[in-house]
This record gives sequence, structure tokens and C-alpha cells, in this order.
Amino acid sequence: MSILTDISEALQKGKAKIVKTLVQQAIDEGVSAKEILEEGLLSGMNVIGEKFKNNEVYVPEVLIAARAMNAGTALLKPLLAEAGVATKGKVCIGTVQGDLHDIGKNLVKMMMEGKGLEVIDLGTDVTPEQYVQTAIDQNCDIIACSALLTTTMGVMKDVVETAKAKGIRDKVKIMIGGAPVTDTFCQQIGADCYTPDAASAADAAVEFCANK
Repeated sequence: MSILTDISEALQKGKAKIVKTLVQQAIDEGVSAKEILEEGLLSGMNVIGEKFKNNEVYVPEVLIAARAMNAGTALLKPLLAEAGVATKGKVCIGTVQGDLHDIGKNLVKMMMEGKGLEVIDLGTDVTPEQYVQTAIDQNCDIIACSALLTTTMGVMKDVVETAKAKGIRDKVKIMIGGAPVTDTFCQQIGADCYTPDAASAADAAVEFCANK
């Protein structure tokens, strides 16, 4: 269906106003909200995600595309809720306590939303208790922690320990990432997954939720 292709292409170019107009047009033409989301918006965001992985586009293009996607999804949200379309999974994300960097976290959030996951953004300087309590209250499948300073990486271990203490460690996957973080560190602290970039993080999150 060509209007869905048009939505996808306008999103890739980051044209938020055009995306909004086309999404409304598709709704008026009777295209289902699920189809518009999956074959229009998410398929466009997937292209951006792949290009970002391959260094064909950079952070500014991703941010602009994500803004265009949000313009489209704002129109679809009430319709998706009416149709009872479930999200693929729920993630709470944040930058760990003592760390105020949020560009990486924001990128991961956008990539995850671009894959159809619901993301609760806790912001920066997030305590282990905040992550775990949010996961309990919101019934999250994944806790995603970001750190950009070597001095704050240790908080990720506290998140794992807090999840154990609160009895939800077997119910949530804990994903970690950020410049100083490594796969070895991930294994040392008992987290579930480390990914080197935002697009891989989104792929891993979708896989976790699908296999739950």
C-alpha cells in the first residue's frame, strides 16, 4: 500500500509534519492503526536503525526521525488502545545514580520505541530502588541501565542486587550499556545483556520480550 511506503519514507527523512498528515490520511482511508504503525512508522524506523548501525546516518538524523515517528504515533495511540493492540513489551530505562548523561539513553529509548516496545523513561541519576520499584509497579519485562562514567558503573551491580532482594530477578531482564561498559562487566555483575549500540539494544530487548 503506497501510503504506508510514503509514511515510512517521510519518517526516514524526518519530516514530522508530512508524517502526521499522511498518518491522518491513512486513518481517514480506513487503514488499521496496527498496519499504519507496523508497515509505516516502525518499518521506517527500522531502516534508520539499520543505517545507524552501519554508520550511514548519525545521531541527529535518528533524533529527527524519532520526532517524526512520535508525531505519527500520537495520532495512533488512542486507536491502538481501542483496538486492544498490545505493545511487544515494557521497558524502564534510565541513566544510573550519579550520572547525568542522557544522549545514549535517549537513543536507546527511541530505538526501542521504534521497535514497538513501551518505554518508561526514568531520566538520569536513577537509584537502584527507582528502577526496581518502577519495574514492579509497571510490570516491566526489562530494566535498562546506562552509564557513561566508570565511577557510576558499579550502580548497575546494585540494580541487579536490588532486583534479587525484591524477588523480581527471575521476572525481569537487566540490560546495561554505555561507553565504559563491557560484556565482561555484564557477566561479572550478573546482568543479562550488554549491547554496544542503541540499535542492537532494541533488537535484544524485542528478542527478550518475544521469548518470555
